[in-house]
Amino acid sequence: MTVFACTGCDAVLSAPLSRVALPVHTRQVWGNGLLPVLMESGTYAVDLEPSGPPWRWWSEVGAEEAEARGVFAPVSRLSFGAAGAIVVAPGDTRGTVLIPERCGGYCCGLDGRDGPNLACERCGRVVATRVDDCSLWQEVRFAPDGVRAVPDPDHLDDRDAPGRETVATPPIDQSGYWNPRWGAAVGAGLAHLLAVSGGTPVAVPDGLVAETFARALDALYGLLPPGKPATAKTVALAGPGLPAPDSAPDILLVPRHPRTGETWQPSDGAATVPLAADVWTHLAFHREPPMVPAPGRLPDGVLRDDPLPRRPHSLFRPDRGVFLATLARLPAVRQPWLRGIYDRVREPWPAGPF
Repeated sequence: MTVFACTGCDAVLSAPLSRVALPVHTRQVWGNGLLPVLMESGTYAVDLEPSGPPWRWWSEVGAEEAEARGVFAPVSRLSFGAAGAIVVAPGDTRGTVLIPERCGGYCCGLDGRDGPNLACERCGRVVATRVDDCSLWQEVRFAPDGVRAVPDPDHLDDRDAPGRETVATPPIDQSGYWNPRWGAAVGAGLAHLLAVSGGTPVAVPDGLVAETFARALDALYGLLPPGKPATAKTVALAGPGLPAPDSAPDILLVPRHPRTGETWQPSDGAATVPLAADVWTHLAFHREPPMVPAPGRLPDGVLRDDPLPRRPHSLFRPDRGVFLATLARLPAVRQPWLRGIYDRVREPWPAGPF
């Protein structure tokens, strides 16, 4: 376990935390309401990409400089802030105060547009940025030069720390709306799936995998120039706890390790598509109860106590922003067929799947 201390005065600025992988929905912008906290309490992640101001437009950066930074297709703008921010839940911070003149945003909260907005309460050093505005996941980002990691002597063993066990995230909330974490996970997975397909259509398994992937895949492959139909590549779920597929699929949907972020690798070296561990777990192990008709009829005034499975209010839509951001960072997007799909999705697409 680790605590983070101010580099100016050594004041402790966080609770004891255990490191996990950066969530795939970190930069997601969703809806127009308040989203929950990004990080589970008791955990932290390191964002290896630059974040926050200053920002530069694509026309200023250019393709060559962007590619050197791992971005292979045009984006609206790139951050030239520091890389390596430590991302934590706001409730896990200690001993910080807001800097009033840097609290831009205020639709419903702070959005970090003015740069770091938290200072060490003891010495006044600028140490972090808090984000809690509407449409954004709530987080605090410690600046890499504002804090230093200190092993916590009272919590050296993190076996019981949060993030050790993966809990499946259901796709639909209590109100019947799709969970935004699914939009992000499927958006990122869709980008990887297109890249490894090589432009050949793919056939996904029936059920929830088809419900979340198939419509978008059909629409995206429909953007390819007409040509000789190819045999579809097969896709299957694979990972720890699942038996080996009966046949040898061309592409496997596999989990990212919740702590390290590493992609699970099959023994046969098949092409893999990483998915967020909590979403993959639900896809791999959740089973809807069978719908068995009850004999006879209930007496008058007696209500059933086994409600039907929840169904969503609308068709599933992968997160367009996460899809584009992921695809822009895959070298395969430089291939003409995939770059054509990328450019089309960036345009207004009223009838599209996003």
